Amino acid sequence: MAYRKLSEQIEKLTNPQRSDTFVKAFRDAVREGDIDAAFLPERFTLPKQFSVRGSDEVRTKDVKDMLFEVTPDFDEWFENINRELSTGRRGARVKPTADNITAGLVDFKALAEETRKKMEASFSKGQTLGKSRAKGDKKPGRPRKK
Repeated sequence: MAYRKLSEQIEKLTNPQRSDTFVKAFRDAVREGDIDAAFLPERFTLPKQFSVRGSDEVRTKDVKDMLFEVTPDFDEWFENINRELSTGRRGARVKPTADNITAGLVDFKALAEETRKKMEASFSKGQTLGKSRAKGDKKPGRPRKK
């Protein structure tokens, strides 16, 4: 049987900036029983560099190393994960700023339609609330003083 360390496998990633996501997916697969692995006492530093907000400082993260069995199923799993991680991130949405709209990165017509729907929903919600209060559906309580 061939065994490999997690730290060695991470070196084979096409996008090392996503190594933290790979470790998370790897541990999920181990927990679910898709991959057989065991913790090792040593730790290693992920190749990903984490930037600190508000400064130019860059940090790294250390994780526990693991030893796993290399099988054809693992190779197939790794190829799929590596392919997913090498593509762009999901959900990366361009902010609708004036510069992005004029550059054509954001569809202005779709943005205007979305704004119109939000405003209409807000207006109709206010109208409904006002109508329900105007009906005079008062809660039973103390009688008014005369």
